[in-house]
Amino acid sequence: MLHKFKPSNPRGLSMKKRKTSLTCIIAMLSLMCFCLFGLQPAISADEVVKIGLNYPETGPYSKQGLDQRRAAELAMEEINAAGGILGKKIQLVYRDTKSNAKIAKENAIELYDKEGVQMMFGGSSSGVAIASGKVAKEKKKLFFGTLTYSTETTGEEGHKYIFRECYDSGMAARALSDYLTKYFDGKKYFYITADYTWGWTTEDVFRRYTNTVDKDRHKGILTKLGTADFKNVLSLAKEADPGVLVLVLFGKDMEIAVKQAYEMGLKSKMQIVVPNMTIDMAEGASPEAMEGVISATPWYWRLPSELNQANGIAFVNKFEAAYKRYPSTSGASAYVIMYQFKEAVERAKTFDTPALIKALEGHKYIGLKDEQYWRDWDHQSVQTVYAVKCKPAAEVKKDKYQLDFYEILSKMKGEDAAITSADWKAVRTKVGAPLTLEE
Repeated sequence: MLHKFKPSNPRGLSMKKRKTSLTCIIAMLSLMCFCLFGLQPAISADEVVKIGLNYPETGPYSKQGLDQRRAAELAMEEINAAGGILGKKIQLVYRDTKSNAKIAKENAIELYDKEGVQMMFGGSSSGVAIASGKVAKEKKKLFFGTLTYSTETTGEEGHKYIFRECYDSGMAARALSDYLTKYFDGKKYFYITADYTWGWTTEDVFRRYTNTVDKDRHKGILTKLGTADFKNVLSLAKEADPGVLVLVLFGKDMEIAVKQAYEMGLKSKMQIVVPNMTIDMAEGASPEAMEGVISATPWYWRLPSELNQANGIAFVNKFEAAYKRYPSTSGASAYVIMYQFKEAVERAKTFDTPALIKALEGHKYIGLKDEQYWRDWDHQSVQTVYAVKCKPAAEVKKDKYQLDFYEILSKMKGEDAAITSADWKAVRTKVGAPLTLEE
């Protein structure tokens, strides 16, 4: 005789009571997961504002990208802890450009269309920044250039949807030219230049402001981004025997070139100039290789203390506490952009892009140094620029992180360093671009 199987119910619980018990067990397990793994209730889309960071996580400019991400996350944490932006919490969405303009463009489309970011920022390659900015224009959304020094970014390629927080190569060249003209006037120059938009425009503007436009006398050579060995081109520079060697290189490229120039003994024969530099680049090359190298910068970690600037001091201290090092100008710019977006939204009382553009144009602000402002006709952040010289290696090594590289040679007011309206219009006319950003 067959017997039907009956589930064991030793306590004689009814089906209703067993369901209740099962519900309690599931609830207890959920609570345990919450406690053990820090699970938090999901935040609805209406409570979040997404911001995209299109930056170099990998590739020759990855160090500068890392500083951007770290600083942006610090700003996000601070802003969210203070209530967010108009009650919405910031959610950062990341994409790796690999310092490739094509990848950056694809990332930008995805960030605006799929992720729905309200604003995007980033860039260490100007080619990347310009490509990202073009997508922003197409989508009618904001893009902020964090580290993009090509004069084209807010010059030939400028438009109403792109703002540049950092300085440009023209501002750096003007600040450096006074010093170089004073001490190296009449000397022969040699240029080693990265073969893309930042390199071309930086060399061009540097030649103009140092009166070295004659390429027969002041020779130069282009190199591919991501070059692993500069010995051959440095040998050409050595043969030319210039008084000044200008390395229009950035990121890891600059680190390798400066280190190899030092190893080849070029520093004892010529003055090395790096038009744009960050402290992580100097760190990568070594204090010995960087000793005496001349450059320009819009910001460095000691500046807030020297200016007694409270926001900057707090940022440097928080960054150091979190990452056991000082922030570079790349990180500083990312941090400021986050707050500039927040404050523009709060002034406009909306996330509407046209309203934000109006809230930004002409606005003066104190970021992490002295006063800056967003110029309304080209969206460049006008700011003080510093010509610097790298300290002796022994002094750099006294610092606990060996990141105290800069000795200030001179500073220039932003209005004196930035391109004039007349020159900007001449550049735009030459390429057939509109003479206002609104056209």
